[in-house]
Amino acid sequence: MKYRRIHILGASGAGTTTLGRARAERFDAPHFDTDDFFWEPTDPPFQRPRPREERQALLLAALEGREPWVLSGSLCGWGDVAIPFFDLVIFLWTPVEVRLARLRKRETETFGLEAVSPGGPMHQHFMDFLAWAAAYDQGGLDMRSRARHEQWLAGLGCPVVRYEGEMALPDILEDLMGRLG
Repeated sequence: MKYRRIHILGASGAGTTTLGRARAERFDAPHFDTDDFFWEPTDPPFQRPRPREERQALLLAALEGREPWVLSGSLCGWGDVAIPFFDLVIFLWTPVEVRLARLRKRETETFGLEAVSPGGPMHQHFMDFLAWAAAYDQGGLDMRSRARHEQWLAGLGCPVVRYEGEMALPDILEDLMGRLG
């Protein structure tokens, strides 16, 4: 197979992790998620980022000398050390209302309805996260945004496949199989 080291990125809630897991399963390959490198393990999760050098070291240790693999999530701004490993990058763009619905569901499942509801201990974190995620399409280069991703994608030396819109996972996987063999 020509493309053995695949990176999938897009906005939070675009489906990168879901596609990454599904593609890795079909590929019989390990799946890695950038969140696992970016965030220190905490309870509740996603509270404290790892230092940049530590993230990079963990990412490189996971990818070096191994193939095939699938890596999902954004690493722009901290994980460029992995770019030379990519055989293919897949960019997902999903409408904001779809992404936010997915994120509401995911965050409620992760933290619990009581925790993210008004008055709950995670409510403000939840609201700040949704506002950040909603700003993806209009955000500038100083944040995880479409503009930043487009700039990053333009500098890659490997092929980039784009899926834009609200596509079902089986349709994306079928298209990928046709493109990639």
